Amino acid sequence: MAIHVVDYDPEWPSRFREIVGELEPLLADLHPVFHHVGSTSVPGLAAKPKIDLHAAFANADPLADAIERVQSLGAFIFHGDKYKQQTWTFTSGKGSHGARLYLCSADNAVLRDRITFRDYLRSHPERAKAYAALKLKLMGEANDDWDYYTGGKSDFVLETLRLASEGR
Repeated sequence: MAIHVVDYDPEWPSRFREIVGELEPLLADLHPVFHHVGSTSVPGLAAKPKIDLHAAFANADPLADAIERVQSLGAFIFHGDKYKQQTWTFTSGKGSHGARLYLCSADNAVLRDRITFRDYLRSHPERAKAYAALKLKLMGEANDDWDYYTGGKSDFVLETLRLASEGR
C-alpha cells in the first residue's frame, strides 16, 4: 500500500467530529471520551489523510462490549491489540486514507503519549514543521515500506516526548 503524506486539510477536525458523531450513539451508555490524535490533529501539519482517534473509557470494564459494538457496525476492520498495549485497533478506508480508531482505558500509556505528542506539536510550530519535513523525507525514501516509514519517525517521537516532559 502506498504511503501518502499530504498538506494539512482544514477539514480534518470536521472529519474527526463526523466519525465521533457516528460512534457516540453506539457507545454513549459506556461514556467514552474521544480524542483526536496523530498528525491530522495538529493544525498546519502535513499528514497521511487518516484520522486517528481514541475512545477512552473510565476503566477497562466496558472494553469488551465496546469492541463488540464497533465490530457490529461493519464499517471498521478489527485488528485486536496488535502491539499488546491494551489498545484495541480498528481501521476504515485503505492505506493512508480513512480512519484508525483505538479503544482503551483513560489511563492507557499509549493514549497519554499521543496526547502529549499532539499537544507539544500544537504549541511548538517549529517542531511540527520539522516533523512534517521528516515525514515527507521518509515517504520519499520508504518505497511504500510502512515499517521503514514508521520506524524512521520513532527517534523524533521519543525526543519530542522527552522535550515535553522536561517542559512540565
